[in-house]
Amino acid sequence: MSDNKSFVLKKIDHVVFEQRPVPEISALDVLVQVKKTGICGSDIHYLVHGRIGDYKLEPGSDMVLGHESSGIVYKVGSSVTHLKIGDRVALEPGATCTKCEACKEGRYQLCPQVKFAATPPHDGTLGRYYAVPADLAYPLPPHLSLEDGAMMEPLSVAVHAVSKLGGLKANQSIAVFGCGPVGILCMAVAKALAASRIIAVDIVPGRLQFAKSYAATDIFQPPPLVQGETTIAYSKRSAAAMKQQLGISERGPTATDLVVDASGAEVSIQTGIRIAKIGGTYVQVGVGPSDITIDMSVVIVKELTMKGSLRYGPGDYPLAISLVAQGRINLKPLVSHRFSFDDALLAFQTTRAGKSSDGKGVIKAIISGPDVDINDM
Repeated sequence: MSDNKSFVLKKIDHVVFEQRPVPEISALDVLVQVKKTGICGSDIHYLVHGRIGDYKLEPGSDMVLGHESSGIVYKVGSSVTHLKIGDRVALEPGATCTKCEACKEGRYQLCPQVKFAATPPHDGTLGRYYAVPADLAYPLPPHLSLEDGAMMEPLSVAVHAVSKLGGLKANQSIAVFGCGPVGILCMAVAKALAASRIIAVDIVPGRLQFAKSYAATDIFQPPPLVQGETTIAYSKRSAAAMKQQLGISERGPTATDLVVDASGAEVSIQTGIRIAKIGGTYVQVGVGPSDITIDMSVVIVKELTMKGSLRYGPGDYPLAISLVAQGRINLKPLVSHRFSFDDALLAFQTTRAGKSSDGKGVIKAIISGPDVDINDM
C-alpha cells in the first residue's frame, strides 16, 4: 500500500502534493484514513514564516501540514481493543512519551518529547493516512459529523484555556480578546458552562457581530491607536473606555472573573490585565510577539493569577466531544468554507487572505481528505 497523497510544505510559500509512505503502526496504534482537516493559524504561520517560536522548518527539510483532523480507522494495532476498523474518530495530534515527569503529573501537554503533528520535524495530517496512538483517537457519537470531529482540536484548546486553566464556573463572567476561531470557541465553552456574562473584544466589526450572534452577551471594539501613543498609554485608555461602556468594575458582581487573550496582540494583553477583577484570573492562549511589555504593578496590586495555555491535556478532548454531543455547543456555524483536497492551496490562500473571492469572511476552512466529497459532512 503506497497511495498516501499528502500536502507538503517544502519551504516558505512553497507547497506541493506528493506521495508519502503509508505510516507503519505499532501494537498500540491505529492507522486513520483522514477525512476532514481544519486549517489553523499555526499552519498559515509555517507557510508564511517557516517557523513558530523555536520550532523551525530547517533548510532542506519539509513537512506535511495540518493537525485539526478526523477520520475513519483503517487499521488497528494488535493490542488495541477499544477501537475497530470503520470507527469514526477525532484525532488528538500530539503523541507524548507517557514516562516523563510532566506526563506522570497529568500534564502531558508539557512533555519535552511530544511529537506534535505539523510541528517540525513531525509530519501533519493533511494526507490520506495518519498514524496515532490508539488512546489519542476518540470515537465520535453517531450524531456528530466528521467536520465536528475535525473541530474538536481547536475546541479542546478552548476547553483547556477556559475550563481547566481558567476554572470558569457557572454564573461567572469572562472577557475574551480576539474573535478568531479559538476566541469564538472560548466563548462557546463559557456559554456551555453557564457563564453569566461573555464579553467579546476585537477590532473587526464583522467578527464582533458573529461573536454576538453565536455566544457573546456583550461586545467591545477598542478605540483606534493615536499617533505617538505608547501601547501602555493606549491600554489604559482602552481599558477605561471598556469599563465605562460595559459597566465593568474591579470588584463585585459586575467584575470580570476571567480574562482570556486569544489574539496574542500586545495591546490586548495589556488591556486584559487592566479589566480583570481584583483577585481574578488571566489566561494567555493566543501566540504573538515574544517580547512585550506588561505592567507588573497591575498584576501585583490585583494579585492576578496569570497562566499560559498550551494546547490541551488529559480530559480536554472528552469534555469537548461531550459538550457538542449534548448540544451545548454547535460547531456547524463556524465552518465557513469547504475545499477539496486538490484545492488545499486555495484553502490556505483563502484563510491567509481572511476571505474568499466572493468577499465572504473566513471563520474556519475545512479541507476534505483525498477522494472525499466536500459536501460529505
